[in-house]
Amino acid sequence: MLVNLKTVLDLAEKGNFAIPAFNVYNMESVMGVLKAAEETKAPIIMQVYPRLMKEETGYFLSPVIIAAAEKATVPVCFHLDHGPSELETTRSIRYGATGIMLDGSTLPFEENIALTKRVVDTCSYLDVQVEGELGHVGMTSDNDMDEFTTAEDAKRFVEETGVACLAVAVGTAHGRYSKPPKLDIQRIQDIRKATNNAALVLHGGSGVPDEEIKKAVAAGIRKMNFATDICYSFLDCCLEELQKPDRVVAIDNFMKKPIEAVKEFCVTRIKLVGAENKA
Repeated sequence: MLVNLKTVLDLAEKGNFAIPAFNVYNMESVMGVLKAAEETKAPIIMQVYPRLMKEETGYFLSPVIIAAAEKATVPVCFHLDHGPSELETTRSIRYGATGIMLDGSTLPFEENIALTKRVVDTCSYLDVQVEGELGHVGMTSDNDMDEFTTAEDAKRFVEETGVACLAVAVGTAHGRYSKPPKLDIQRIQDIRKATNNAALVLHGGSGVPDEEIKKAVAAGIRKMNFATDICYSFLDCCLEELQKPDRVVAIDNFMKKPIEAVKEFCVTRIKLVGAENKA
């Protein structure tokens, strides 16, 4: 069933687990994620990068996500990931998104608050909730990843913007890590306490050691993002199939194994964050 961001976050808060948020890129990745959610009876988020919404891809992909969510027997939120401006957030709402991320983390603090609050106010008319970001979660290729979120700033940000959840910088990054990251678990706990148990989001979940993820969820992470490893599970399977001399040529049949590879990866993450049987 298609639900809004608040619905899945409330489930996570009540059950003390994290909602797995999987980035999807095409119909096949949507199918793999949905199969995993159905098999494990887990509430999930399917999210889309803003570049897809700026390009025509979002126009074609959004109906696929909505159709999958409406067919599902588990709660599914359709979410914009890292929307940098009102162009992407507005277009995503028009395409049917039920959750929005406004990422103003590269802006000065006051500008981030102002832009995020403006998007929160707009989305509130449509019963769509907003994720914000404070403390820039960069790329694994960045030279410096120590711009961590402070509890004091997080408290003010949550209070003044009214976001439903907050992405925080506590040691992760986007991409594939050269060495496993170590998360600042105490910082997560401090931010939760300062923000009156606000729903916190961990970006860059791909490649984070399982034990670190478990500690982060126990500390208060309520939404966990996975994107890079979905791409690798899909593409690695495609490349493997292409090397076979008797490879399948019909695209629909060829895609069956990559869909299964995405499903298998997502099942492991669903179980890891405690979302299995929580729908």
